[in-house]
Amino acid sequence: MMKYNKMKTNPFLLILLLMILACNQKQKDATMMVHVQQNDNELEKFEPNGEKVLLFVGQELEAVGGLENYNEGYLDYFQKPAGWTTYTSINPGDTSFGYIHKGLDGIWETADWGDNDYNASLQLSNNNYSNMALAIGLSFVNHEEKVAEGTHDVYINKLADFLLSLGRRPVFLRIAYEFDGAPWNHYDQKSTIAAYKRIVDMLRAKGVNNTAYVWQSSGFMSSLEQLEEWYPGDDYVDWLGVSFFHMWPNIKMFEFARKKGKPVFIAEATPTISDPKAIPNGGITLETQLGNPTQAEQAWQEWFVPFFEAIDKNRDVVKAVHYINCHWDSNRMWYDNPTFKKIDARLQLSDEISKRWVEKISDAKFIKSSSHLYDDLYNNK
Repeated sequence: MMKYNKMKTNPFLLILLLMILACNQKQKDATMMVHVQQNDNELEKFEPNGEKVLLFVGQELEAVGGLENYNEGYLDYFQKPAGWTTYTSINPGDTSFGYIHKGLDGIWETADWGDNDYNASLQLSNNNYSNMALAIGLSFVNHEEKVAEGTHDVYINKLADFLLSLGRRPVFLRIAYEFDGAPWNHYDQKSTIAAYKRIVDMLRAKGVNNTAYVWQSSGFMSSLEQLEEWYPGDDYVDWLGVSFFHMWPNIKMFEFARKKGKPVFIAEATPTISDPKAIPNGGITLETQLGNPTQAEQAWQEWFVPFFEAIDKNRDVVKAVHYINCHWDSNRMWYDNPTFKKIDARLQLSDEISKRWVEKISDAKFIKSSSHLYDDLYNNK
C-alpha cells in the first residue's frame, strides 16, 4: 500500500519508467529488423535472388530427351529449363534388376539399373544441354559405412574429378537423397551423416567450387525432431531438399527450412494421387496416365494445383523445383512399386496439361535456361 501511494503521488517517475521501456523496445525492434534484413540478404550457394525459382526436369535420358536417340522427352516439346537431373551411386558390386553396379554408374557410360538409360556425359556433350545446371542424385544404400570409413574414397575422388571437369556449370549434389525414405533406402543414420560429411569435406579439399550440397528428405516420413536428428549441420548443407509426391500434405521441410535459414529444392516431383481406399497405408496411388483426358484432369486438380500452390505459399524458401517427366510404368524398377506402377507423367501426352503447364512456368518467378544463367547464379553467392 505504501509503495502504491508513493507511486500514485509521484506520476513523473512512472512516465519516465515507461519512456525508458519504450526506448529499449524500439532499440530491440531495430536490432531485430537489421538482423532479419541481413539474413534476407545472405544467399546460399546458387540461391536465386528474390522469390525466383529454378526449374529442373528429369530424370532418365528418355524423360529429358534432346538427344539423337532420345528425342521424345521434355526438351523436345518445351522451353529449355534451368537444369536437369540425373542419378548415380557408390555401391560397387550390388545388383539391380540384373545390372551389376561398378560405382558412379551413368556418369561416363550408358547404364540401366532398372530405371531406363542414364548417361550424364552424353547429355553434357550435347549443345541442347548448354546453359543448364545439373542436379545429381547420389545414393550409397548399403554402403554408407564404407563411404564413412574411407573404403570408397576412390569413387569420391573420381566424382571430384568429374565435377571439376564441368568448369562453371552449376551442380546441385543431392547426397544420400531421401535419407529417411525407409524402407526403400534403409540408411543407417549415424553412418549416413558421417558419409555425407566425408563426401563434402573431400570434394572441398579437391577444390570443387561449382557444387551446392543438397540434403534431401523423402518429404513425408520425418517430423521436425527427426529431421534435426538426421541433419549434418549448417556448414555441410547449402540447400534443403524434399520430394513432392502424393503424401505432400505431410511435408515438414518448409518449416524446417525457415528454422535453418536455408533454401528448399523440391528435388523430386511427379503427379501421384493417393488411393482413398489405401489410407492410412498411404503407399498406393491411383492410376494416373496423362495421356488419358479424365485421369489427366484429375491429376491437374489433385496434384498439379497443390504443387504450384505449395510453391507460391512457400516462396520465401522454395527456390528450385524438379519435375520428373517420366513414363514410370514402362521401367522395370517400378513395375511392382505401389506408388509409381500405374503412372505416366509425360507432360507432352496431354495438350491440355501441356498448355496449363506452360502458362504456369511462364510466370516471371520461374528461371529457365539463358546465356547469363551461370553468371546470375555465381553472382548470387
